[in-house]
Amino acid sequence: MAWTKKKGGGRKEPLFGLPAALADLRLTAADRIPNAEDKPRKSTSQSSAKRKSDDPGSEPPRERKPAPSRSGSKRRSKSRLRAGIGRLVYWGAVLGLWGAIAVIGVVIWVGAHLPPLQSLEIPKRPPTIQIVGIDGSVLAQRGEMAGANVALKDLPPYLPKAFIAIEDRRFYSHFGIDPVGIARALVTNVMHRGVSQGGSTLTQQLAKNLFLTQERTMQRKLQEAELALWLERKHSKNEILELYLNRVYFGSGAYGVEAAAQRYFGKSAKNVTIAEAAMLAGLVKSPSRLAPNRNPEGAEQRAQVVLAAMADAKFITEAQAQASIGHPSYNVKPAGAGTVNYVADWIGEVLDDLVGQIDQSIVVQTTIDPKLQSVAEAAIIDELAAKSVKFNVSQGALVAMTPDGAVRALVGGRNYAESQYNRAVTAKRQPGSSFKPFVYLTAIEQGLTPDTIRQDAPIEVKGWRPENYTHEYFGAVTLTQALAMSLNTVAIRLGLEVGPKNVVRTAHRLGISSKLEPNASIALGTSEVSVVELVGAYAPFANGGLAVSPHVVTRIKTQDGKLLYMRQPEERNQVIEPRAVAMMNSMMRETLISGTAKKADIPGWPAAGKTGTSQDYRDAWFIGYTANLVTGVWLGNDDNSPTKKATGGGLPVEVWTRFMRTAHEGVPVAALPNVQGGWGLSNLAQAASQVSAPTPSAPVSGGYRPSPTRTNVRPEPAAGLDGWLMDRLFGGNR
Repeated sequence: MAWTKKKGGGRKEPLFGLPAALADLRLTAADRIPNAEDKPRKSTSQSSAKRKSDDPGSEPPRERKPAPSRSGSKRRSKSRLRAGIGRLVYWGAVLGLWGAIAVIGVVIWVGAHLPPLQSLEIPKRPPTIQIVGIDGSVLAQRGEMAGANVALKDLPPYLPKAFIAIEDRRFYSHFGIDPVGIARALVTNVMHRGVSQGGSTLTQQLAKNLFLTQERTMQRKLQEAELALWLERKHSKNEILELYLNRVYFGSGAYGVEAAAQRYFGKSAKNVTIAEAAMLAGLVKSPSRLAPNRNPEGAEQRAQVVLAAMADAKFITEAQAQASIGHPSYNVKPAGAGTVNYVADWIGEVLDDLVGQIDQSIVVQTTIDPKLQSVAEAAIIDELAAKSVKFNVSQGALVAMTPDGAVRALVGGRNYAESQYNRAVTAKRQPGSSFKPFVYLTAIEQGLTPDTIRQDAPIEVKGWRPENYTHEYFGAVTLTQALAMSLNTVAIRLGLEVGPKNVVRTAHRLGISSKLEPNASIALGTSEVSVVELVGAYAPFANGGLAVSPHVVTRIKTQDGKLLYMRQPEERNQVIEPRAVAMMNSMMRETLISGTAKKADIPGWPAAGKTGTSQDYRDAWFIGYTANLVTGVWLGNDDNSPTKKATGGGLPVEVWTRFMRTAHEGVPVAALPNVQGGWGLSNLAQAASQVSAPTPSAPVSGGYRPSPTRTNVRPEPAAGLDGWLMDRLFGGNR
């Protein structure tokens, strides 16, 4: 390593083996190209720096940075702006990518909760059960009120255009989802600070109606959008529009334009006017609120909005819009009286036995006469409205059928909307004395006659002392008198004489299907039965002794006319001999002439029947009949509480008379079977030979005590008597 030394002295830098010529090739400050910004340094500073640099222990001098120029600042600002834009683009791209990934993930997640699109099919309409009366008129409907599908080409052109104008103006240009419509709805909703406009297309609405629920959730909206895209890919625009018009809900149970046009205007959708088309299109927004049968003013105002939209879209002219304002032809018809729904419920219970599971819409033809149904309803409702408070009676039921068992009217309660419990078919109540004809028929069949004498006197059966309603006793009376006056002691004696089990067999043979207890009190109707079965069991008295099955359905067809069921004529067995029918009719006619049903009167018509009142006036009955109609009426309370002395000869007879008088107007008079002015003189001698002295039963201490005042006596347990023993003696009817 060589050392060199400059002239003038001073320190020589080591050359580290380099030649001296090369070692001196170094740049000095004088070699620099001068810059305009450079300024000469002050001498003091230079000398100071010189001194510091010559000082072996000092740091090298720091050079002062030149002040930035304006042009440099601008360049740096532009550079920073470009860098910021670059970062913004970068992070925007990153966020956009993650957003796209999130959207794809949501679409996949929503799609995973849908059935496979390749397996989706347009679902069938839910089956509708249309119930029609004997005259073909619609009585009631179960299920959705869906009219027949109507082809788009068969509709007036302004009808589908009304829906497009108000619901989806861009229907023929979007792909199932309308971004423009969604944006417009969003802006409108923001301006109104609420949801005032929707962005769903007709395709989306159809997807919701066909496949989804009505819940308002984001998941449902996303599913709706996916299904709308699928519908657009699978079906043409006209097919989608036709499906929509035949499936959308219009309120009042009507689905589809055909059902809605029939419901509100009484005509086919093929024949609606522009005003009616506008009203139908306006209902889609809020069918329950705008249905014209509930809110005609609101429906009309909405229709005017639709007409304006149709004119704005050039679907109709301004003149047509103005001419159509306020001109829909309402023809809203009620689908039968309210109580006919009890009939519909009964039909619903028997359909499964007749045709099995319902998987298509059907029409059920019934035996119900709409006019008689309305009369029966009015008779029950009006009578209760006038006297329910006075007699503490809250409910009633009525069943009217022909002598062959065809039900013409059935009322299961005073108000179906308040209570759907069917008191005519489902409820079972004590029939009281209206059960006595089965006791007397059993006695007739064992050889007694209407003129047979029995004693009306106090009787005690194992401690039970039944009494007559008036607490009076008439001594020796004929069976006709005893039945007409509803004497309890005679009925008890007859029941014991012929045997309670035989009485039960007679009742079952005539049509009673409920369980009957073969005890001493069966003669007073202490076993419970329904109205419809008791009326059916009286029918053999009106038809000459033939068994009947109460029925209401005659045939069932599909909507396209295919026959699914038709009631076949039954083999009607003779359950009462004609001679016994004549005797019973003769006795029960006397009930209406001089007995407990003297208020029952049908001018010109021979009629017969029997009243009934259960223990403590809990049930009041009257079953009466002519050769044309058998009708039973029950009045009482659902909670089985006592009435205020409502008897079978009072309110039920009044309801029955009102109904039967109307039902027989214009009907040719017919006599009761086998009765021509009585049951025949030739039978008097036979009756006289059968008169026998009364044979009262020996009293037994203890047992049931009767209520002080009642028409029929239901046993009540005496204090201290063993309940187990009474259940065995009287079948548990306490």
